[in-house]
Amino acid sequence: MLKNYFIYQPSVQGTIEEEWEQCRNQVVNDIRKGNRALKLNIFVSLPDFLSYIKIKEILGKSVIESFGENSPAFNVSIHPPEKPWKVAVEGLFLPVRSASITTKYLNSKPYVVVESDSLKEVWGAGIGDDQHASDTRKAATAAFSMVEEILNRENLSMNHIVRQWNFIGNILELNNGFQNYQVFNEVRSEYYRKNRSVSGYPAATGVGMKLGGVFLDFCAVNTGDAVKLKAIDNPVQINAYEYGQQVLKGMAINVNSLKHPPQFERALLMMNKTSGTIFVSGTASIIGQETIGKGDITEQTIVTIENIRKLTDIERIKHLTGSKVLADGKFSLIRVYIKNQEDFTRVRSICTENFPDTPAIFIEADICRDDLLTEIEAEVIIR
Repeated sequence: MLKNYFIYQPSVQGTIEEEWEQCRNQVVNDIRKGNRALKLNIFVSLPDFLSYIKIKEILGKSVIESFGENSPAFNVSIHPPEKPWKVAVEGLFLPVRSASITTKYLNSKPYVVVESDSLKEVWGAGIGDDQHASDTRKAATAAFSMVEEILNRENLSMNHIVRQWNFIGNILELNNGFQNYQVFNEVRSEYYRKNRSVSGYPAATGVGMKLGGVFLDFCAVNTGDAVKLKAIDNPVQINAYEYGQQVLKGMAINVNSLKHPPQFERALLMMNKTSGTIFVSGTASIIGQETIGKGDITEQTIVTIENIRKLTDIERIKHLTGSKVLADGKFSLIRVYIKNQEDFTRVRSICTENFPDTPAIFIEADICRDDLLTEIEAEVIIR
């Protein structure tokens, strides 16, 4: 099913509510053109957690009131857009007549089920709670448990997750010797070990989120016989799930145990006989398992894009899949995470030069290593 991404930003500065309203009106206009919103990511700039709770309630109510029974899955996250804006929105859409699309709820949180003759997709966003902002293990456990409950309701499991986004509050922070990102990786490993029986992992992104907590977005697909999945590695990178212990920060959970590395594929291809989608995981300036270009935003951005090019090279995809019918690939989205606001202009310039016709959103986020300055994820449609 051919989906489209649209990026929205306000045209006039205002409060978060005012800037969201401008973006919301643009979303409504695209829906009127015959599109159904599957997922909205609403990125906001806020000073503290109490403000976040208040704004998330206001914007969440606005989404549900605006779109009613056709509400998309949505996530309101503290990832500031480029100044001076306070809000930026990324929307995923599907033409209305492409499939059966249903909004369902876990408690008061909407998720979206898409069904056609060949597959079933479940899209969730902002999965987690606000009760454990200062405890990454409890926050991650709550989020994964909610994902598990949604999948169980839809007769799916974590075996069916093809794409996952992990937003981890204060990702690099150490608490009593335990790094928040590593704590998250341990919880992910526990849930995957319990709930996944297939080989390999989803494509995934794991980045920081200001002010605490853990929230997950995901796409799970019951592919059936008509659709195949293929993990894509990068020939110049070690797979993240094979990282050595020296790369993983903080203490192990138990004295005599090893730390679990991040469990995701560099990219994942979902393909039928004639077309497919490449989900490119969050990608950074890493060769082997080492950071390249420390302190140099230009070099890191260029190396990151080179890594993405290797993952999406159509000739290599043909070789990996044995397909002779693929002709080309087109980027349908890049999402760019940038650690420092002062680097937005430079990163945007490089990305625009390399992806001139691709919907792109640029937001501020800590990356999973303290020496990484940017991370880019992408989706590619291949035919």
